Amino acid sequence: MNTIDRRLVIGAGLALATPSSASAQETPVARTSHGRVRGMRTGDTLTFKGIRYGAPTQRFQPPSAPRPWRGIRDALAYGPACPQRGLDSEQQSEDCLFLNVWTPSLSGARPVMVYIHGGAYNTGSGSSALTDGARLCAHGDVVVVTLNHRINAFGYCYLAAHGFADSGNVGQLDLILALEWVRDNIGRFGGDPSCVTVFGQSGGGAKIATLMAMPAARGLFHRAATMSGQQVTASGPLNAARRTAAYLEGLGLAAANARTLVAITAAQLVAALQTPDPVLGFGSVYFGPVLDERHLSRHPFYPDAAPQSLHVPMLIGNTHDETRGFVGADRAIFNLSWDDVPRRLATAMRVDVLPEEVVRVYRRLYPNYSPSEVYFAASTAARSWRGALIELEGRAHAGAPAFAYQLDWRSPAEGGIFGAPHTLDIPLVFGNLEASDYIGERTADGEAMSRTMMDTFIRFARTGEPGWAPYTLPQRATMIFNQRSNIQNDPRRAEREFFARIPYVQPGA
Repeated sequence: MNTIDRRLVIGAGLALATPSSASAQETPVARTSHGRVRGMRTGDTLTFKGIRYGAPTQRFQPPSAPRPWRGIRDALAYGPACPQRGLDSEQQSEDCLFLNVWTPSLSGARPVMVYIHGGAYNTGSGSSALTDGARLCAHGDVVVVTLNHRINAFGYCYLAAHGFADSGNVGQLDLILALEWVRDNIGRFGGDPSCVTVFGQSGGGAKIATLMAMPAARGLFHRAATMSGQQVTASGPLNAARRTAAYLEGLGLAAANARTLVAITAAQLVAALQTPDPVLGFGSVYFGPVLDERHLSRHPFYPDAAPQSLHVPMLIGNTHDETRGFVGADRAIFNLSWDDVPRRLATAMRVDVLPEEVVRVYRRLYPNYSPSEVYFAASTAARSWRGALIELEGRAHAGAPAFAYQLDWRSPAEGGIFGAPHTLDIPLVFGNLEASDYIGERTADGEAMSRTMMDTFIRFARTGEPGWAPYTLPQRATMIFNQRSNIQNDPRRAEREFFARIPYVQPGA
């Protein structure tokens, strides 16, 4: 049995464990619409992990509700993550539709905060130490939910031409099923089903933006916060089909034999994710939401903000130094020469512009910047930040409530060389500073920044506004989170204006 298949068996066993012998006084029991679950008490917080919200999945098919069970099932351990590369620390299984709940009490009607994990639709889970909901729950007297769902080829491989009409968006349908579970059950966990906030970072934010254009998600959430994650356009069906063809070739399958995909092992499907992307021309094959005219019939923020969700307040944010979070082991990028920068920028930006012209403009705007500082600033502005601006402007033009933030607080790791990188806002919002490679410990400065961001997100979840003016044109009010947070109108205006004249290409689309 290969590694992923072995984890499939182990993970399913953990999630469906038989009731333990712990007394009811020590372990709370909640009733769901499918059966009762037993959690655990840690201090003043009740935790339920690995609650099944969907039945075991059928590959490339929409999810379905779980079968009811008798007795009490343990909810004491996280459920398995969707099969993927690079997540050796967790069990993996195609049977991955599980969620986790942190609550102060099973009674009451508190705001509900549902976190959707990132990972570029390709990796990740709701079981990370970064997103443990205990501190956020206790700090704000809110109910916190995290979840797993199908990602990469399992959630987004577009196989409509081969008999799987829903396949390009089943990962999104999993999220909708999870939100339906929240609507139907969170009241029994002390939450208010009429006050549900979805929030997510990177790919999680992109998934949320996509949900805002999916009719089946209408009414399932009442606020939305996206952290360094945008989805201006989905993948078109023709490009999605090109990616499927390349993926099948990577698997050694002819297109006519695509249905054999349901019979091969999960490990084989994961291994083929390394197939080069035929649309982008670099990187591994991209899978994400598809404009399939079935579940998604318009782009989330093109040509405008999706009308169905204009009444939902949005909090849209980015970090100041997003691309410093993509450095990895390549520390040479901190010591680039001016000759190096154009070549590096060519594949890091999401706009089609001469990199040499970008360097020229940035050297004029920031004459004291080093080559590496120009690289990080320009690649950040042309990538995640540009998508956020398009979404904010779309909401502003529609008169819909949206609020902007930018995280400038420098992470202390390695003398601060990473600035405010991609993912830094996750541990700050959840209060899990020691779980972050960029922070690593609980300091007075980190605690203060974390409290500020936690308070902001909790206020937004509770009231629909975070404490500053909405993003309007031409003011562009933006909260700058730092040791001394403040509101700035149109921050980095010159950078914004430079890239605004160049068409934006959604990553992956």
